[in-house]
Amino acid sequence: QVQLVESGGGLVQAGGSLRLSCAASGSTFGGNIMGWYRRAPGKQRELVASISSDSSTNYADFVKGRFTISRDNAKNTVYLQMNSLKPEDTAVYYCNAKSIYYGGYNVWGQGTQVTVDS
Repeated sequence: QVQLVESGGGLVQAGGSLRLSCAASGSTFGGNIMGWYRRAPGKQRELVASISSDSSTNYADFVKGRFTISRDNAKNTVYLQMNSLKPEDTAVYYCNAKSIYYGGYNVWGQGTQVTVDS
């Protein structure tokens, strides 16, 4: 069983920065894609950024140039560096890990709250 534990959320002023971490444990062998999603109040969950095992990245347009996703395969950890935060970035951020193999794992973390105060 793969488990994800997120950390790093909190309250920050607009224009500030936060770094989220997501540590994976369990059978994470093989290729996977790890991503960060968010759900703002009253909205659906949306993709923020993702990164594959070979470190190819994908970003939502609304975070390009502000957020950076990275991973440390030796530590089974993915990071989301968030700079120039805006009040509209306020949301619960969720980590996801998905195996690239058919029928493989697809798991979510418990979520971490990010609040950006104007």
